[in-house]
Amino acid sequence: MKDIQFIIKEQRDFFESGNTRELSFKKRQLTILKKAIVENESEIMAALKADLNKSSFEAYETEIGTLLDEIKFMLKNINRYSHPKNVKTPIMHFISSSKIYNDPYGVVLIMSPWNYPFQLTIAPLIGAIAAGNCVMIKPSNYSPNTSKVIQKIISKYFDEKYIAVIEGGREVNQSLLEEKFDYIFFTGSVLVGKLVMAQASKHLTPVTLELGGKSPCIVDNTADIAIAARRIAWGKFLNSGQTCVAPDYVLVQRDMKKRLILEIGKSIEQFYGKEPHKNPDFPKIVNQKHFERLLNLMKSGNVVFGGQSNASTNQIAPTVLENVTWESMIMQEEIFGPILPIIEFDNLEEVVKLVNARPKPLALYYFTNSRANEQYIMKNISFGGGCINDTIVHLASSHLAFGGVGESGMGSYHGEESYRAFSHRKGVLKKSNIIDVPLRYPPFDHKIKLLKKILK
Repeated sequence: MKDIQFIIKEQRDFFESGNTRELSFKKRQLTILKKAIVENESEIMAALKADLNKSSFEAYETEIGTLLDEIKFMLKNINRYSHPKNVKTPIMHFISSSKIYNDPYGVVLIMSPWNYPFQLTIAPLIGAIAAGNCVMIKPSNYSPNTSKVIQKIISKYFDEKYIAVIEGGREVNQSLLEEKFDYIFFTGSVLVGKLVMAQASKHLTPVTLELGGKSPCIVDNTADIAIAARRIAWGKFLNSGQTCVAPDYVLVQRDMKKRLILEIGKSIEQFYGKEPHKNPDFPKIVNQKHFERLLNLMKSGNVVFGGQSNASTNQIAPTVLENVTWESMIMQEEIFGPILPIIEFDNLEEVVKLVNARPKPLALYYFTNSRANEQYIMKNISFGGGCINDTIVHLASSHLAFGGVGESGMGSYHGEESYRAFSHRKGVLKKSNIIDVPLRYPPFDHKIKLLKKILK
């Protein structure tokens, strides 16, 4: 791999050539990216299996299929996104027209995580390409097999002066962040996100931070408990709970608690069998450090379902905890694993106070059949995004913006928001030379009366 500074210089030169801005070029590169994914599907799946023990179905569902759909969506809409948008012009600027142009930032850095190592690398790349940027990619060192595949694919299908992949650990991350990029897109933990933002501030580089936090799942006494339990279990234990938008904990109305736990237990057994920690298709915990951390968090309450682990494969069975308090160790950090605490509540006012007393979550899920209750929660809790009567799936829609708020992140992407994330919206007013209204020019004399009439 060439020197980082040399690659950035090459990318700046290529960006200045203007090629990446051309609509035909952007379409061609998106089509090449789609081809690259399809042609290397089996290798991508093998890497995901090695890093996280993902089954072929789960790998395609959460990492490959969603990307192909996103590329299809972008190709369908990129003409509209690329064209300048006409907007109204105030009468005081008569005779003029106004437009908003979408300008690519230039050379951008994408830093991706290990939990969905392929999808969360390529999804922002789609937006960066569509907007017309050159891209430096830094995949996670915790998912080395997928990182190698990303490096192999990108270097095979794209010129390094356009898109480059830099592998390595913390030292490489630090070296990259010392350089001046025109935009940084980071997905990862809150702690590292703060470091990225601090480094970016030295160059006044704009950032998108896709972080995480403790995303609540609320179940009231009007919910369809069987469906709620099945959808909660699916969303929570997908990728063994290593999902930034996974339900972190459940708040259930007191009289529904026992039934909900029972139904979640049934769903777990239906999905993964009686010994999920030995299921060859159940994802593993990414490394020993996180495996031991999760086993320690399991001590925060009483295990009512699951609790088994397999040290030889780093698998932990889907586990449900009760008798968890807000002071429990498991409620002090994002779990990021297959452990689900259940906490009771009496009324929705209590829920709103409890959730709002903590950092704003990346996602919120609410199971209810009451429209009034739904509106109350939507109106009174701030969160990045979420679902009513489901979990996770809002993430898979190109029509919905995805991103955090407060400590769960800043900025959004997916679909049109991906294009906007990697573009500067440049406002331009074009003045006619047919007439030059003298109102704005000195001397002002008694012009203020006329000005006030125009600006009322």
